[in-house]
Amino acid sequence: MPLYEYRCDACEHEFDALQKMSDEPLKDCPECEKPQLRKLVSAAGFRLKGDGWYETDFKSGKKRNIAESTSDKKPKPSAATNS
Repeated sequence: MPLYEYRCDACEHEFDALQKMSDEPLKDCPECEKPQLRKLVSAAGFRLKGDGWYETDFKSGKKRNIAESTSDKKPKPSAATNS
């Protein structure tokens, strides 16, 4: 479940709420009890870490690394051939 940030426009109280994506936004402030809550836009709470997890985690058999297979097929031109 996502973690949402809220701020009350009446008393400026800020807090986080763990809610389902399908839940209605909260309206009443838990601090002053006025219906002045506003959902804040914040950064996502995850990060992608490591190299190749999407290429290698679900492969089976003798499948090659995608990055290696495309770079092996095309030879890089060398600077010495253009002289």
